[in-house]
Amino acid sequence: MENEKLKMENYKQTELGHIPDDWEVNRFTDIAELIHGFQFREEHFAENGRFGVIKIGNLTYQGNISLDNLSKSDCEGINNYERLFLRRGDILMALTGGTLGKMSIFNLEENRYLQNYRVGKFEPNEKSIKNYIYYLLSSTYVQKRIEDNVNEAAQPNFGKQDFDKIKIPLPPLPEQKKIADCLSTWDCAIEKQSQLINALTQRKKALMQQLLTGKKRLPGFEGKWNLNSINDLFIFKNGKAHENDIDENGKYILVNSKFISTDGEISKKTNSNLAPLEVNDLVFVMSDVPNGKALAKFCLIKEDNLYTLNQRIGLLKIKKGNPIFMYYLLNRNSYFLMFDNGVGQTNLRKDDILDCPLNIPSLSEQTAIAEILATADRELQLQKEKLAQLQTQKKGLMQVLLTGKKRLLN
Repeated sequence: MENEKLKMENYKQTELGHIPDDWEVNRFTDIAELIHGFQFREEHFAENGRFGVIKIGNLTYQGNISLDNLSKSDCEGINNYERLFLRRGDILMALTGGTLGKMSIFNLEENRYLQNYRVGKFEPNEKSIKNYIYYLLSSTYVQKRIEDNVNEAAQPNFGKQDFDKIKIPLPPLPEQKKIADCLSTWDCAIEKQSQLINALTQRKKALMQQLLTGKKRLPGFEGKWNLNSINDLFIFKNGKAHENDIDENGKYILVNSKFISTDGEISKKTNSNLAPLEVNDLVFVMSDVPNGKALAKFCLIKEDNLYTLNQRIGLLKIKKGNPIFMYYLLNRNSYFLMFDNGVGQTNLRKDDILDCPLNIPSLSEQTAIAEILATADRELQLQKEKLAQLQTQKKGLMQVLLTGKKRLLN
Protein backbone atom coordinates (compact mmCIF):
# COMPACT_ATOMS: atom_id res chain seq x y z
CA MET A 1 0.00 0.00 0.00
CA GLU A 2 1.44 3.35 -1.01
CA ASN A 3 1.71 5.93 1.72
CA GLU A 4 -0.53 8.93 1.13
CA LYS A 5 1.35 12.20 0.93
CA LEU A 6 0.18 14.74 3.45
CA LYS A 7 0.83 18.46 3.74
CA MET A 8 -0.06 21.32 6.03
CA GLU A 9 -2.12 24.32 4.85
CA ASN A 10 -3.00 27.76 6.18
CA TYR A 11 -5.46 27.70 9.09
CA LYS A 12 -8.04 29.95 10.69
CA GLN A 13 -9.32 30.16 14.27
CA THR A 14 -12.93 28.93 14.84
CA GLU A 15 -15.10 27.77 17.72
CA LEU A 16 -13.72 24.28 17.03
CA GLY A 17 -10.13 25.46 17.08
CA HIS A 18 -7.85 25.93 14.08
CA ILE A 19 -9.16 24.53 10.80
CA PRO A 20 -7.98 25.03 7.19
CA ASP A 21 -8.95 28.34 5.60
CA ASP A 22 -11.24 26.73 3.03
CA TRP A 23 -13.09 24.53 5.56
CA GLU A 24 -16.38 25.49 7.25
CA VAL A 25 -17.94 24.81 10.66
CA ASN A 26 -21.35 23.14 10.27
CA ARG A 27 -23.92 21.47 12.46
CA PHE A 28 -24.11 17.82 11.54
CA THR A 29 -27.76 18.24 10.57
CA ASP A 30 -26.66 20.88 8.01
CA ILE A 31 -24.76 18.29 5.97
CA ALA A 32 -26.82 15.10 6.31
CA GLU A 33 -30.36 14.01 7.16
CA LEU A 34 -31.09 11.36 9.76
CA ILE A 35 -33.95 9.08 8.59
CA HIS A 36 -35.65 6.73 11.04
CA GLY A 37 -37.06 3.35 10.06
CA PHE A 38 -40.49 1.88 10.76
CA GLN A 39 -41.54 0.74 14.22
CA PHE A 40 -42.31 -2.89 13.44
CA ARG A 41 -44.60 -4.58 15.94
CA GLU A 42 -45.37 -8.22 16.56
CA GLU A 43 -48.25 -8.25 14.09
CA HIS A 44 -45.93 -7.08 11.29
CA PHE A 45 -43.56 -10.04 11.52
CA ALA A 46 -43.98 -13.32 9.65
CA GLU A 47 -41.78 -16.39 10.04
CA ASN A 48 -41.54 -16.91 6.28
CA GLY A 49 -41.93 -13.29 5.27
CA ARG A 50 -40.66 -12.03 1.92
CA PHE A 51 -38.46 -9.29 3.38
CA GLY A 52 -35.79 -9.17 6.05
CA VAL A 53 -36.04 -6.54 8.79
CA ILE A 54 -32.68 -5.01 9.73
CA LYS A 55 -32.62 -4.32 13.46
CA ILE A 56 -29.88 -2.95 15.71
CA GLY A 57 -28.74 -6.51 16.43
CA ASN A 58 -28.01 -7.05 12.73
CA LEU A 59 -25.46 -4.21 12.66
CA THR A 60 -21.93 -5.37 13.44
CA TYR A 61 -18.85 -3.66 14.83
CA GLN A 62 -17.01 -4.80 11.70
CA GLY A 63 -19.16 -2.39 9.69
CA ASN A 64 -21.26 -4.93 7.77
CA ILE A 65 -24.64 -6.64 8.20
CA SER A 66 -25.19 -9.95 10.00
CA LEU A 67 -28.23 -12.03 9.06
CA ASP A 68 -28.14 -14.05 12.27
CA ASN A 69 -31.54 -14.02 14.00
CA LEU A 70 -33.00 -12.05 11.09
CA SER A 71 -36.68 -11.12 11.53
CA LYS A 72 -38.93 -11.20 8.48
CA SER A 73 -42.08 -9.45 7.34
CA ASP A 74 -44.65 -9.54 4.52
CA CYS A 75 -45.37 -5.84 5.21
CA GLU A 76 -49.09 -6.47 5.64
CA GLY A 77 -50.72 -3.36 7.05
CA ILE A 78 -47.72 -1.12 6.30
CA ASN A 79 -48.53 1.64 3.83
CA ASN A 80 -45.93 2.54 1.24
CA TYR A 81 -43.44 0.02 2.68
CA GLU A 82 -41.13 0.50 -0.32
CA ARG A 83 -39.81 3.62 1.40
CA LEU A 84 -38.23 1.33 4.00
CA PHE A 85 -36.10 -0.60 1.51
CA LEU A 86 -32.37 -0.39 2.16
CA ARG A 87 -29.99 0.15 -0.74
CA ARG A 88 -26.33 -0.59 -1.22
CA GLY A 89 -24.12 1.98 0.44
CA ASP A 90 -26.73 3.12 2.96
CA ILE A 91 -25.09 4.29 6.19
CA LEU A 92 -26.77 2.78 9.26
CA MET A 93 -26.34 3.45 12.98
CA ALA A 94 -27.79 2.03 16.19
CA LEU A 95 -29.64 4.92 17.83
CA THR A 96 -30.57 3.36 21.15
CA GLY A 97 -29.42 0.89 23.80
CA GLY A 98 -26.03 -0.27 24.97
CA THR A 99 -24.61 -0.45 21.43
CA LEU A 100 -25.68 3.09 20.52
CA GLY A 101 -23.29 4.44 17.89
CA LYS A 102 -22.57 1.05 16.28
CA MET A 103 -22.34 1.55 12.54
CA SER A 104 -22.66 -0.51 9.38
CA ILE A 105 -22.80 0.04 5.64
CA PHE A 106 -25.60 -1.87 3.95
CA ASN A 107 -24.04 -4.19 1.36
CA LEU A 108 -26.81 -6.74 0.64
CA GLU A 109 -29.33 -7.18 -2.16
CA GLU A 110 -31.50 -4.13 -2.71
CA ASN A 111 -35.29 -4.08 -2.25
CA ARG A 112 -35.17 -7.15 0.01
CA TYR A 113 -34.41 -5.66 3.43
CA LEU A 114 -36.34 -3.11 5.48
CA GLN A 115 -35.14 -0.51 7.98
CA ASN A 116 -36.41 -0.96 11.54
CA TYR A 117 -37.11 1.94 13.88
CA ARG A 118 -34.09 3.17 15.90
CA VAL A 119 -31.83 2.03 13.11
CA GLY A 120 -30.85 5.40 11.72
CA LYS A 121 -30.02 5.98 8.05
CA PHE A 122 -27.99 9.03 6.99
CA GLU A 123 -28.51 10.78 3.66
CA PRO A 124 -25.96 13.44 2.63
CA ASN A 125 -27.09 16.68 1.02
CA GLU A 126 -25.34 18.92 -1.48
CA LYS A 127 -22.66 19.79 1.10
CA SER A 128 -21.37 16.28 1.65
CA ILE A 129 -20.74 12.88 0.13
CA LYS A 130 -21.92 9.56 1.58
CA ASN A 131 -18.56 7.89 2.21
CA TYR A 132 -17.24 10.96 4.01
CA ILE A 133 -20.32 11.01 6.24
CA TYR A 134 -19.63 7.39 7.17
CA TYR A 135 -16.07 8.13 8.28
CA LEU A 136 -17.17 11.28 10.07
CA LEU A 137 -19.78 9.34 12.06
CA SER A 138 -17.17 6.65 12.81
CA SER A 139 -14.64 9.19 14.04
CA THR A 140 -13.53 9.46 17.65
CA TYR A 141 -14.89 13.01 17.66
CA VAL A 142 -18.51 12.01 16.95
CA GLN A 143 -18.42 8.67 18.74
CA LYS A 144 -17.19 10.40 21.92
CA ARG A 145 -20.27 12.61 21.94
CA ILE A 146 -22.47 9.57 21.48
CA GLU A 147 -20.59 7.75 24.23
CA ASP A 148 -21.14 10.65 26.61
CA ASN A 149 -24.86 10.28 25.99
CA VAL A 150 -24.71 6.56 26.77
CA ASN A 151 -22.93 7.25 30.05
CA GLU A 152 -25.39 9.92 31.15
CA ALA A 153 -28.77 8.46 30.18
CA ALA A 154 -30.67 5.64 31.89
CA GLN A 155 -31.98 4.56 28.48
CA PRO A 156 -29.49 5.97 25.98
CA ASN A 157 -30.95 7.31 22.77
CA PHE A 158 -29.66 9.59 20.05
CA GLY A 159 -31.81 11.49 17.60
CA LYS A 160 -32.00 14.48 15.29
CA GLN A 161 -31.86 17.04 18.09
CA ASP A 162 -28.71 15.40 19.43
CA PHE A 163 -27.00 15.46 16.03
CA ASP A 164 -28.08 19.08 15.67
CA LYS A 165 -25.85 19.90 18.66
CA ILE A 166 -22.76 18.36 17.06
CA LYS A 167 -20.64 20.83 15.16
CA ILE A 168 -18.01 19.54 12.76
CA PRO A 169 -15.29 21.00 10.52
CA LEU A 170 -16.18 20.32 6.88
CA PRO A 171 -13.80 20.38 3.89
CA PRO A 172 -14.86 21.16 0.30
CA LEU A 173 -16.42 18.29 -1.66
CA PRO A 174 -13.26 17.39 -3.65
CA GLU A 175 -11.27 17.06 -0.43
CA GLN A 176 -14.05 15.01 1.18
CA LYS A 177 -13.74 12.56 -1.70
CA LYS A 178 -9.96 12.36 -1.40
CA ILE A 179 -10.17 11.73 2.35
CA ALA A 180 -12.87 9.08 1.90
CA ASP A 181 -10.89 7.38 -0.87
CA CYS A 182 -7.76 7.36 1.28
CA LEU A 183 -9.56 5.83 4.28
CA SER A 184 -11.37 3.32 2.07
CA THR A 185 -7.95 2.10 0.92
CA TRP A 186 -7.18 1.22 4.53
CA ASP A 187 -10.61 -0.37 4.88
CA CYS A 188 -9.91 -2.60 1.88
CA ALA A 189 -6.58 -3.65 3.39
CA ILE A 190 -8.29 -4.31 6.74
CA GLU A 191 -10.98 -6.38 5.05
CA LYS A 192 -8.43 -8.46 3.12
CA GLN A 193 -6.46 -9.01 6.31
CA SER A 194 -9.62 -10.05 8.15
CA GLN A 195 -10.43 -12.51 5.37
CA LEU A 196 -6.93 -13.96 5.63
CA ILE A 197 -7.32 -14.38 9.39
CA ASN A 198 -10.68 -16.09 8.88
CA ALA A 199 -9.16 -18.47 6.31
CA LEU A 200 -6.27 -19.31 8.65
CA THR A 201 -8.73 -19.85 11.51
CA GLN A 202 -10.79 -22.27 9.44
CA ARG A 203 -7.63 -24.08 8.33
CA LYS A 204 -6.54 -24.47 11.95
CA LYS A 205 -9.98 -25.84 12.90
CA ALA A 206 -9.73 -28.38 10.09
CA LEU A 207 -6.24 -29.40 11.23
CA MET A 208 -7.49 -29.84 14.78
CA GLN A 209 -10.44 -31.92 13.59
CA GLN A 210 -8.16 -34.21 11.59
CA LEU A 211 -5.04 -34.42 13.74
CA LEU A 212 -6.62 -34.55 17.21
CA THR A 213 -8.95 -37.39 16.26
CA GLY A 214 -6.45 -39.50 14.36
CA LYS A 215 -8.47 -39.15 11.14
CA LYS A 216 -5.30 -37.85 9.53
CA ARG A 217 -1.90 -39.17 10.61
CA LEU A 218 1.36 -37.37 10.14
CA PRO A 219 4.03 -39.08 8.00
CA GLY A 220 5.99 -41.66 9.97
CA PHE A 221 3.33 -42.28 12.61
CA GLU A 222 1.02 -45.26 12.83
CA GLY A 223 -0.35 -47.60 15.44
CA LYS A 224 -3.34 -47.47 17.75
CA TRP A 225 -4.10 -44.53 20.03
CA ASN A 226 -4.60 -45.30 23.72
CA LEU A 227 -7.61 -44.45 25.86
CA ASN A 228 -6.72 -42.73 29.14
CA SER A 229 -8.63 -40.93 31.84
CA ILE A 230 -7.73 -37.44 32.97
CA ASN A 231 -6.73 -39.03 36.26
CA ASP A 232 -4.09 -41.06 34.38
CA LEU A 233 -2.57 -38.00 32.77
CA PHE A 234 -2.96 -35.14 35.24
CA ILE A 235 -3.01 -34.09 38.87
CA PHE A 236 -6.23 -32.17 39.48
CA LYS A 237 -6.55 -29.20 41.85
CA ASN A 238 -9.29 -26.67 42.44
CA GLY A 239 -8.91 -22.93 42.93
CA LYS A 240 -9.78 -21.16 46.14
CA ALA A 241 -11.92 -18.17 47.07
CA HIS A 242 -9.67 -15.09 47.03
CA GLU A 243 -12.04 -12.43 48.32
CA ASN A 244 -9.89 -11.83 51.42
CA ASP A 245 -6.60 -12.06 49.56
CA ILE A 246 -7.01 -9.48 46.80
CA ASP A 247 -4.30 -6.86 47.00
CA GLU A 248 -3.67 -4.16 44.41
CA ASN A 249 0.02 -4.60 45.16
CA GLY A 250 -0.14 -8.42 45.17
CA LYS A 251 2.41 -10.53 43.31
CA TYR A 252 0.19 -12.78 41.20
CA ILE A 253 -2.50 -12.36 38.55
CA LEU A 254 -5.75 -13.92 39.71
CA VAL A 255 -7.45 -16.08 37.07
CA ASN A 256 -11.24 -15.63 37.09
CA SER A 257 -13.63 -17.57 34.87
CA LYS A 258 -14.73 -14.64 32.71
CA PHE A 259 -11.13 -13.64 32.02
CA ILE A 260 -10.06 -16.84 30.26
CA SER A 261 -10.53 -16.11 26.57
CA THR A 262 -11.37 -18.56 23.79
CA ASP A 263 -7.83 -18.03 22.51
CA GLY A 264 -6.40 -19.52 25.68
CA GLU A 265 -5.24 -16.17 27.07
CA ILE A 266 -5.89 -14.46 30.40
CA SER A 267 -7.31 -10.99 29.95
CA LYS A 268 -7.69 -9.55 33.46
CA LYS A 269 -5.04 -8.59 35.98
CA THR A 270 -6.32 -8.73 39.55
CA ASN A 271 -3.50 -9.13 42.06
CA SER A 272 -3.33 -11.72 44.83
CA ASN A 273 -0.70 -12.95 47.26
CA LEU A 274 -1.52 -16.67 47.12
CA ALA A 275 0.64 -19.42 45.61
CA PRO A 276 1.31 -19.17 41.85
CA LEU A 277 1.07 -21.59 38.92
CA GLU A 278 3.86 -23.08 36.81
CA VAL A 279 4.63 -23.29 33.09
CA ASN A 280 2.51 -25.92 31.25
CA ASP A 281 -0.22 -25.98 33.89
CA LEU A 282 -3.68 -26.15 32.32
CA VAL A 283 -6.44 -24.07 33.92
CA PHE A 284 -10.11 -24.19 32.97
CA VAL A 285 -13.55 -22.85 33.89
CA MET A 286 -15.57 -25.16 36.15
CA SER A 287 -18.76 -23.09 36.43
CA ASP A 288 -20.82 -21.01 34.08
CA VAL A 289 -23.62 -18.50 34.42
CA PRO A 290 -27.08 -19.77 35.46
CA ASN A 291 -28.93 -21.51 32.63
CA GLY A 292 -25.77 -21.50 30.56
CA LYS A 293 -23.32 -24.15 29.43
CA ALA A 294 -20.04 -25.14 31.02
CA LEU A 295 -17.67 -24.08 28.31
CA ALA A 296 -14.65 -25.58 30.09
CA LYS A 297 -12.48 -22.97 28.42
CA PHE A 298 -8.80 -23.82 28.80
CA CYS A 299 -5.67 -21.74 29.14
CA LEU A 300 -2.09 -23.02 29.00
CA ILE A 301 0.17 -21.26 31.50
CA LYS A 302 3.30 -20.04 29.73
CA GLU A 303 5.15 -18.26 32.55
CA ASP A 304 6.24 -19.36 36.02
CA ASN A 305 5.17 -17.57 39.20
CA LEU A 306 2.74 -15.15 37.56
CA TYR A 307 -0.79 -16.54 38.04
CA THR A 308 -2.96 -17.98 40.80
CA LEU A 309 -6.50 -19.44 40.65
CA ASN A 310 -9.80 -18.21 41.97
CA GLN A 311 -12.64 -20.42 43.17
CA ARG A 312 -14.23 -22.72 40.57
CA ILE A 313 -11.19 -22.55 38.30
CA GLY A 314 -9.69 -25.99 37.83
CA LEU A 315 -6.02 -26.86 37.48
CA LEU A 316 -4.62 -29.86 35.58
CA LYS A 317 -0.93 -30.40 36.24
CA ILE A 318 0.60 -32.73 33.66
CA LYS A 319 1.91 -36.14 34.81
CA LYS A 320 2.67 -37.59 31.40
CA GLY A 321 2.24 -36.46 27.82
CA ASN A 322 2.84 -33.26 25.89
CA PRO A 323 1.07 -30.36 27.67
CA ILE A 324 0.59 -28.33 24.47
CA PHE A 325 -1.04 -31.30 22.73
CA MET A 326 -3.29 -31.77 25.79
CA TYR A 327 -4.26 -28.10 25.66
CA TYR A 328 -5.42 -28.36 22.05
CA LEU A 329 -7.15 -31.68 22.67
CA LEU A 330 -9.07 -30.46 25.73
CA ASN A 331 -10.03 -27.15 24.14
CA ARG A 332 -11.47 -29.00 21.17
CA ASN A 333 -13.15 -31.67 23.27
CA SER A 334 -14.41 -29.46 26.08
CA TYR A 335 -17.81 -31.13 25.79
CA PHE A 336 -16.30 -34.15 27.60
CA LEU A 337 -16.21 -32.01 30.73
CA MET A 338 -19.79 -30.77 30.60
CA PHE A 339 -21.92 -31.65 33.58
CA ASP A 340 -25.33 -30.25 34.40
CA ASN A 341 -26.44 -30.75 37.98
CA GLY A 342 -30.05 -30.08 37.01
CA VAL A 343 -30.55 -26.91 39.06
CA GLY A 344 -29.93 -24.36 36.35
CA GLN A 345 -26.26 -23.84 37.22
CA THR A 346 -23.84 -25.78 35.05
CA ASN A 347 -20.89 -27.06 37.08
CA LEU A 348 -18.06 -29.49 36.66
CA ARG A 349 -17.40 -31.93 39.51
CA LYS A 350 -14.02 -33.40 40.39
CA ASP A 351 -15.13 -37.01 39.91
CA ASP A 352 -16.56 -36.31 36.46
CA ILE A 353 -13.39 -34.52 35.45
CA LEU A 354 -11.08 -37.30 36.61
CA ASP A 355 -13.13 -39.94 34.76
CA CYS A 356 -13.15 -37.99 31.49
CA PRO A 357 -11.68 -40.24 28.71
CA LEU A 358 -9.03 -38.96 26.33
CA ASN A 359 -7.79 -40.91 23.32
CA ILE A 360 -4.13 -40.03 22.73
CA PRO A 361 -1.23 -41.14 20.50
CA SER A 362 2.39 -41.73 21.47
CA LEU A 363 4.36 -38.89 23.04
CA SER A 364 6.35 -38.32 19.84
CA GLU A 365 3.15 -37.99 17.77
CA GLN A 366 1.65 -35.71 20.40
CA THR A 367 4.70 -33.47 20.12
CA ALA A 368 4.57 -33.41 16.32
CA ILE A 369 0.86 -32.55 16.30
CA ALA A 370 1.36 -29.88 18.96
CA GLU A 371 4.09 -28.21 16.91
CA ILE A 372 1.91 -28.06 13.78
CA LEU A 373 -0.99 -26.50 15.69
CA ALA A 374 1.30 -24.14 17.59
CA THR A 375 2.80 -23.04 14.26
CA ALA A 376 -0.73 -22.36 12.97
CA ASP A 377 -1.42 -20.32 16.11
CA ARG A 378 1.78 -18.32 15.68
CA GLU A 379 0.87 -17.53 12.08
CA LEU A 380 -2.59 -16.47 13.19
CA GLN A 381 -1.16 -14.23 15.90
CA LEU A 382 1.23 -12.60 13.41
CA GLN A 383 -1.64 -11.81 11.03
CA LYS A 384 -3.76 -10.47 13.90
CA GLU A 385 -0.92 -8.15 14.84
CA LYS A 386 -0.76 -6.92 11.23
CA LEU A 387 -4.51 -6.30 11.35
CA ALA A 388 -4.13 -4.31 14.57
CA GLN A 389 -1.41 -2.21 12.92
CA LEU A 390 -3.67 -1.41 9.96
CA GLN A 391 -6.51 -0.47 12.31
CA THR A 392 -4.20 1.78 14.31
CA GLN A 393 -2.92 3.43 11.13
CA LYS A 394 -6.48 4.08 9.94
CA LYS A 395 -7.47 5.53 13.31
CA GLY A 396 -4.47 7.86 13.21
CA LEU A 397 -5.31 8.99 9.68
CA MET A 398 -8.91 9.69 10.66
CA GLN A 399 -7.80 11.84 13.56
CA VAL A 400 -5.66 14.08 11.37
CA LEU A 401 -7.55 14.06 8.05
CA LEU A 402 -11.07 14.61 9.41
CA THR A 403 -9.88 17.57 11.49
CA GLY A 404 -7.73 19.14 8.80
CA LYS A 405 -4.55 18.84 10.90
CA LYS A 406 -2.99 17.20 7.85
CA ARG A 407 -4.17 17.38 4.28
CA LEU A 408 -3.78 15.29 1.15
CA LEU A 409 -1.68 16.69 -1.66
CA ASN A 410 -3.43 17.59 -4.89
